[in-house]
Amino acid sequence: YPPWPGKIVSPPKDLKKPRGKKCFFVKFFGTEDHAWIKVEQLKPYHPHKEEMIKINKGKRFQQAVDAVEEYLKKAKGKDQIKPFCTHGECVSLSLKEQTDSDPEPSSVRRLVAGTVTGFKWESSVGYIHSLKSPFSLQPASSMEPITKRLKIIEEDTGSTSIQAADSTAINGSITPTDKRIGFLGLGLMGSGVVSNLLKMGHVVTVWNRTAEKCDLFIQEGARLGRTPAEVVSMCDITFSCVSDPKAARDLVLGPSGVLQGIRPGKCYVEMSTVDPETTIELAQVITSRGGRFLEAPVSGSQQLSNDGMLVIVAAGDRSVYEDCSSCFQAMGKTSFFIGEAGNAARMMLILNMVQGSFMATIAEGLTLAQATGQSQQTFLDILCQGQMASTFVDQKCQNILQGNFKPDYYLKHIQKDLRLAISMGDSVNHPTPMAAAANEVYKRAKALDQSDNDMSAVYRAYIH
Repeated sequence: YPPWPGKIVSPPKDLKKPRGKKCFFVKFFGTEDHAWIKVEQLKPYHPHKEEMIKINKGKRFQQAVDAVEEYLKKAKGKDQIKPFCTHGECVSLSLKEQTDSDPEPSSVRRLVAGTVTGFKWESSVGYIHSLKSPFSLQPASSMEPITKRLKIIEEDTGSTSIQAADSTAINGSITPTDKRIGFLGLGLMGSGVVSNLLKMGHVVTVWNRTAEKCDLFIQEGARLGRTPAEVVSMCDITFSCVSDPKAARDLVLGPSGVLQGIRPGKCYVEMSTVDPETTIELAQVITSRGGRFLEAPVSGSQQLSNDGMLVIVAAGDRSVYEDCSSCFQAMGKTSFFIGEAGNAARMMLILNMVQGSFMATIAEGLTLAQATGQSQQTFLDILCQGQMASTFVDQKCQNILQGNFKPDYYLKHIQKDLRLAISMGDSVNHPTPMAAAANEVYKRAKALDQSDNDMSAVYRAYIH
C-alpha cells in the first residue's frame, strides 16, 4: 500500500500490544484512525516526504500532510523526526499488502486488538485499497461499519470476515462499482453526493423535480432520467434524497414513481431523513415487487456532502449495503449497518434531535451573553478552547456573528427532524422535554421567515 503519515502515540491502557514482532501504536494524521504498525513498516517523515507526495495525489492525503505540518509547526519544528525514540513523533507508514504468500497470514487472522473508540484494531494491518482481497466478504454481526479501517474478525467457524474498507483514505480514489447508479433529488445534500459519485467514476443517472438542477451534472457526465420510474428501470441501484416523509412517499408511490420501475433484483436506497414508519412502509412496497431495500440516511451538511465526508447510517438488506460500498466510500467518511429497516431512521432522528437541541442552546448562550453585556466573540473564543470545542460550534457561531445564514442544513429540516423525534419518543412513552423546548424555538424562527436559512438562524428567534 502507499505510505500514510502518522505519529507514534501511547495506546489506551486497556489495549493489549500484539504478540510477535515489535510494533508501535500509531495515530494516522487526517483520519483520527489508529493501528498497531510493525517497526519495519515505519519510516522517518522528512526524508520520505517528497516521495510520499509524488505517490499520493488525493485530497485527503494532502489534508493529512497539512495536518503533519501543522503538528510540527506547533511543536516548533524539528529538522528530522526519528520515529522510534519516544511517543508523539511523526512517521510515514509503508503498509505492505497482505497476500497468500505472506509469512504471517495466520497471525493476521488470529490477532484481534482491543477496542478503541468503539472499533477493533487489527495487528499489522492499517488500510486496503479496495474491496478485493484474499479473504472472503462475509457478514459477521448486525452492527458493523464500513470505515477507513480494515477489520478482521475470527468467527466461530474459523472463517475470516473482512469489513469493507474505505480506500479514499489512501489515495483519494476508489474502484467504482460496475453497477449502474440512479439518484433522485439534487438538493443541498444530494448535489454533493452525486458530484462525488461522478468524480470517483460511477455511472450515474439523475432526476430532480426541478429539471434545471440536473444540467450541471449532465455536463459532468451524468445521464438524465425523465421520471423516477425511468431512472429505476435504467439502473441497478437507485438512491433518493428528498426533504421529508411526504416527499419520500410521493417519490415512490406517485405517478411515474419509483415503484413503477421496480423489478426483481432492483435496489432502492432511501437516504432521506424520515420517520421509521415511512421507511418500513417503503421497504414493504419495494420488496413486494421483488426489489431490494436499504435505508441510508446521512449525518452531515452541504459542506460535508461536497467534501465527501458524510456519515452514513444504513439498515435493511445487508447485501444491498455491501453492493453500495464504493458509493458510500465516494460520498462519506464512514458508514454503519445497524440491522433491520427502520433502525437507521430511528438513529438518525436521535442524532439530529441532539444536534438541533445543541444548536438552539448555543444560540441561547450567544444572545444571553449579549443581553448581559458580554462579548459574543469572547464567549465563542472561550467555548472553542474548552471541552465543547468543535468545527460545528466554531463555524456556526462565526456565521451567526457575521450575519451569514446561508443554508448548510435548512432550518425547516432540522425542525422537521425534531418534530419526528418527539413523535417517536411519544410512541414509546419516552419523555423528550429538551427537544420539545428546542422545537418551539425553531417554530418561532420559522414564523420569522427563517425556514430556508441555515439551522443557525434559530439565533434570530431570540432577538426578535
